[in-house]
Amino acid sequence: MDTSYPREDYLPAPSHKRDPSPATLIPPPPRDHLVWSIFNTIYMNFCCLGFVALAFSVKARDRKVCGDVEAARRFSSKAKCYNALATAGSVLLPLLLAALVITGVLHLSKLAQESVGFFTYQFSPSDEEDK
Repeated sequence: MDTSYPREDYLPAPSHKRDPSPATLIPPPPRDHLVWSIFNTIYMNFCCLGFVALAFSVKARDRKVCGDVEAARRFSSKAKCYNALATAGSVLLPLLLAALVITGVLHLSKLAQESVGFFTYQFSPSDEEDK
């Protein structure tokens, strides 16, 4: 008789776990936003906000590991705010600068076209009339 495979008799019985009651549900741990903070620190470090966000992200991760969920949630919230500010500043400022440069170039080209007549105007009679 071959006994190398399990028989139907010896299959483990399905577990009869009860669903936990709503009062005992554990809220998910807070996110620490560490990857976003590293990205802001390395690539888009606007006024060192990415570094500040990285510090709060590390603090949030440490508090989460220690089991202090409330402090981890506070540090995570601060890290998220600093990351959002760093990202917004790093995206909006170059766009604002580009818009100002384009507006300045358009204004200068319009000004140059209007002043062409000024530079071609002769203030004094030509040299041939003087002789």
